[in-house]
Amino acid sequence: MRFQVYLPSGELLPYVKHLVISENENAAAYTVMPDIALVIGFQYRGRLAYQDGNKEMPLDTMGVTGLRDTYRTFQNTAGIGTVLVVFRENGAASFLKTPLHELFGESLSLDHFFDRQLLADLEDQLVFADGDLPRIRLVENFLLHYLQQRPSDLLVSQALHYIHSSKGTIRIQELTSLLNISASPLEKRFRQEVGASPKKFATIVRARNVLIAMENGQQNYAAYLSAFYDQAHFIKDFKKFASVTPEQYLKRLK
Repeated sequence: MRFQVYLPSGELLPYVKHLVISENENAAAYTVMPDIALVIGFQYRGRLAYQDGNKEMPLDTMGVTGLRDTYRTFQNTAGIGTVLVVFRENGAASFLKTPLHELFGESLSLDHFFDRQLLADLEDQLVFADGDLPRIRLVENFLLHYLQQRPSDLLVSQALHYIHSSKGTIRIQELTSLLNISASPLEKRFRQEVGASPKKFATIVRARNVLIAMENGQQNYAAYLSAFYDQAHFIKDFKKFASVTPEQYLKRLK
């Protein structure tokens, strides 16, 4: 499997964290844990599907996946090739007119959001492009065509800062107090800009920080456990997020 990361052009840097060329010559099933930003995928070879219970749900060759708070298992065909666009937390709102919270937990075709003929032209160009960089440039040019020059919501940006600074453990009451705003307008603005409520987003950030702590060999999770009712709730939520228990995850790391 090849997973090559590229930084975006300067014009896209405020909105896009990075682009990725992902290729796998073998058919494979793999689990993806929730992340803190939306992802758009442009496939130029092969097909991709995800598991929904016992059902296999085929994905369009060009699609967007919203934020999720649970893991998802994907299955790719042999020889798959994809350009992935990983947005910054509040970056996708400058390209998609749909309020981002409507994409929560969803994987949808891009023809819901962009011109179908332009998408078809891009797909053909990606198939016949000669190498990684030409494919990256094609996708960047497509995104720039749809970039809406709009000021970012500074209150949402500050809320993101507080959530990350606390590693996702901040309480919503404390967050609203720091921002001098009530919960309802904060949630509305945050959901539209980021794709989830502040509480749900903080849950994802907290869970990802637990994983980072485990990967770094930190065995004391008191700061994270304090955000849960008890150990049982922690284990239940962890399994929902990572597909395994904390103990099983630690064994995988050894």
